[in-house]
Amino acid sequence: MISPRVRIGVLGLALLTALSSPATATAAGPADPGSAAPPTVEELRLDGAAPQEILRRSGFDSVAPAFARALERARSYAEARRVVQREGSALWRRAVDRVQGRGPAGGDLSRDDDRPLYWARLGMTRELRGWEPRFELDAERRARLIDTLEQTSRGQTAIRYPRGKGLKRVLVTGFDPFTLDRDIRISNPSGAVALALDGTVIETASGPARVETAVFPVRWRDFTDGTVERALRPHLPEVDLFTTVSQGRVGRIDVERTNGAWRGGFGDNENTGRPETVPVSDPASQPQWTSTTLPYAAIVAAQTGRFPVYDNTAVTEIPAGGTEPVQRPDGPTPGSTARAGGGGDYLSNEIAYRATLLRDRLGLHDTLPGGHVHTPVLEFGAGNTTEVTDPRFVRNRLDIVAQVRAIVSVAVGAKG
Repeated sequence: MISPRVRIGVLGLALLTALSSPATATAAGPADPGSAAPPTVEELRLDGAAPQEILRRSGFDSVAPAFARALERARSYAEARRVVQREGSALWRRAVDRVQGRGPAGGDLSRDDDRPLYWARLGMTRELRGWEPRFELDAERRARLIDTLEQTSRGQTAIRYPRGKGLKRVLVTGFDPFTLDRDIRISNPSGAVALALDGTVIETASGPARVETAVFPVRWRDFTDGTVERALRPHLPEVDLFTTVSQGRVGRIDVERTNGAWRGGFGDNENTGRPETVPVSDPASQPQWTSTTLPYAAIVAAQTGRFPVYDNTAVTEIPAGGTEPVQRPDGPTPGSTARAGGGGDYLSNEIAYRATLLRDRLGLHDTLPGGHVHTPVLEFGAGNTTEVTDPRFVRNRLDIVAQVRAIVSVAVGAKG
């Protein structure tokens, strides 16, 4: 999830330049206020052969129909809200349980796969968007229901740590698949990380650490609406370490040193975007740059897995008094204006910027390690241009998940 401007190799560049490609799916026009709404661009992709196969081979093809039946039984807005909360939370738990080996697999798709959660959620939001209840439901209340479904099915409302001492608290976030118009089969290893680590305990040099996770959409509008701050603000004061995670460059892992206050505007999962300063509350006090407080030196030095790990210090800036962007391999210069952080100018840079800015605004810069980790691009096996999975694809995802788990262990242990 890095801007195409960043040099990432042929495959990574192809994946990321697809973000600015023309839309291949379009949604219908706006509905009348209060009426059922048409599917979004993202939801329209659900009818493709690959999403349907992923749902069928994981058993998640039953999720949206069951949700629709539950909605039909609701006789009031309050009942509908309870249905949405229950079913959204159940989807998150089901996805976590499947990845972590609890309960039936539901099909022959490997358990480590993050995609059933993504496509099943879209099936649910499409049902909710088009639902015509027996009671009056205006556009605002429908939007609230959809927002509740998004939060609950992403684990954002399920973050809870045990009371007591002796257990470190860690928060990890991932993302949905993206660049789906280029290859609709795509998985996001950061989402797989979130599902694999949620609720687990990792042994570290400083003792056991409990990990809680959440997943975020690849949509500019959600970030503009403050979804990151809303989800993270209650928990940053209580955790010992956090890291946002996303898919980045081919064949390598990066600990991003610096994050920039600029979004490049490349197309998101709704094929929207425009270049602008990252919109945050209190823009008068908004810095151009934020920095990681993760123990990057210890992470880079550790043997965490087969992918090389780098301390990435590069940024793109407009120097003070200048007018044109300049690439800086060693970080920003004083008074410069951000045009790309180490993680580029897409949503991975933005979640890192927002999370670390929130850390700083909460007065936690000197006490809370936090930042962003970019995983390798998740690649299919050579020659696979049609199948939704293959052995190399699964092995790469499992190795990435294991290495991020090891990185978290090192980071917590280095904090002490």
